[in-house]
Amino acid sequence: MKKIKTGLGVVIMLLVALNIGCSKDDSSGNTATEKPVITLAGQFTNFGEVDVLSVSASQSVDVSAQHLTEALTVTASSNFQVSLDDVDFSNTVSLSPSEVNTETITLYARFSPQETAIGPVSGTLTFQSSGADQKTLNMQGAGASIAPIIVTDQASLNFGDVQMNQISEAAMLTITGDHLEDDITLTVTGNFEVSGDNVTYDSSLTIPAVNANGANTVYVRFLPTEIGSAMGAIAIQNALTTNVDVTLIGNGLPVTHNYVTFNQQPLAFGSGYSQSAVQTFNLPSDLSNIAQIKMFLQIDCPSSGCDDWDRFANVKVKDVESGNWYEIGRYITPYWTGTQQLDRGLEFDVTDFKSLLTGAVELRIYIENWTDKADLITVDFDYIEGTPDYPYYAVSEVLGYHINSIDGVPYGVPHSFDLDKSVSIPANAESTHLRTVISGWGHATPADGSRPCAEWCYRTHNVLINGSGMFSHYMGPLGCAANPVSNQNPGNWQPDRAGWCPGMAVPARIDAFGSSMAGSAFTFAYDFEDWTNDGNNGGAFYATSTYVVVKSTTPITKPTVAD
Repeated sequence: MKKIKTGLGVVIMLLVALNIGCSKDDSSGNTATEKPVITLAGQFTNFGEVDVLSVSASQSVDVSAQHLTEALTVTASSNFQVSLDDVDFSNTVSLSPSEVNTETITLYARFSPQETAIGPVSGTLTFQSSGADQKTLNMQGAGASIAPIIVTDQASLNFGDVQMNQISEAAMLTITGDHLEDDITLTVTGNFEVSGDNVTYDSSLTIPAVNANGANTVYVRFLPTEIGSAMGAIAIQNALTTNVDVTLIGNGLPVTHNYVTFNQQPLAFGSGYSQSAVQTFNLPSDLSNIAQIKMFLQIDCPSSGCDDWDRFANVKVKDVESGNWYEIGRYITPYWTGTQQLDRGLEFDVTDFKSLLTGAVELRIYIENWTDKADLITVDFDYIEGTPDYPYYAVSEVLGYHINSIDGVPYGVPHSFDLDKSVSIPANAESTHLRTVISGWGHATPADGSRPCAEWCYRTHNVLINGSGMFSHYMGPLGCAANPVSNQNPGNWQPDRAGWCPGMAVPARIDAFGSSMAGSAFTFAYDFEDWTNDGNNGGAFYATSTYVVVKSTTPITKPTVAD
């Protein structure tokens, strides 16, 4: 005979056999739950015209739900109300899960226009509960005034940036009146004008009494006469109402004259291309009212695509007096792509060179591109009108090691590059500063951890004036990963270099003297942070350019720079 099992084991076997006390689980082991659902039946028709501060007749819709676990909240937008009993109305009501899950609930809504809700009014009734998709019903009505009133569809108009002495596009403003017996008058302050037909503009406008009751469209425009933020207002008046004011805002931009120089100039190596191009262009001869000069450089790609690598590149202007090429802007090309993500490409402030950027000017562009994939370069200049800080500028080159990347100053090894100069400043100088552009190249060792020199190793270099450190240049991270020219894949564009990034302008480092330095002479030396190349992984180089810029209220000559 088989031995009969007794005790706990028998009980468990019986429970399993009879499936007693076991719940049905899904394959993951979690009890299945149903998604909450809100169901609406019906919709609202237009509530029609209703006096402000009054209410319309109500309309109803039905709501039901399944599987709600939280309360159902029903919210009416401004100028509308909701009710559970068609008696007590408010902006919101709440239904418990137990009632809305088990029965269909009738809800009532009505139009209740506030005092300023004149004319067509739109709104919504919104149904929300945790886990359920939100449902919305649209509602419409029209508010009618019960007293003389003027309302506008906008409380303010912002015209944004408009060039000085130019006219903005017209903005439309709707003015609605009701229960009026007299004209509506509009008076405008500031550099703004108003019109009833978008043809004839003035500082004032009259809407005749015959048209005052109803909607009237007027047109407003901005005519800046000064640079900077401008404010104004439209005062809207009628004898039977209080004034209505509309705020007017604009920003006056200086007059800008644009000059395109190189246009889609290909730069590459091989296949008939050259890494550089030189041309003469005619730029403005009168700079007496030019406050700033900006240069923009756009890189486009031919059908074959742009160069695969991040390359040293720059723009130079010829100094006619010395015959030298002055570097006015340096940049690093992006990998694989152009700069089309920027509306106007890379931007450089080149005001320091305004004494050279006038009349017939010889410019040179260069990219250290060793492939036959040509980058297409366009360079244009904005001459921005305004009052210059000083009417006369002059500039001289102190260091000119900017031919290409590896022709820069060798770092960490003995060299014969002359980094010590003597500088004499004209007697009538009223402002003096140095302008330096520097970028490092090479993967030389010993590295700073994983950062070889001079492309990656962070360094602080000093500018010595009369033998003492007066200025310093930190070659640190610029945030390469945040560069808006971000479509450089598969290039290694995101890691931070030492003071530059692929697809960005190399920053100009401005060192201003605390005094004018007028009539003085001083020694200049560029002092690189100490580091010794061990020779195990090639060379390190710093392409370096430094200029001394002087300004004056009287005609000024160039500073003298001697070895």
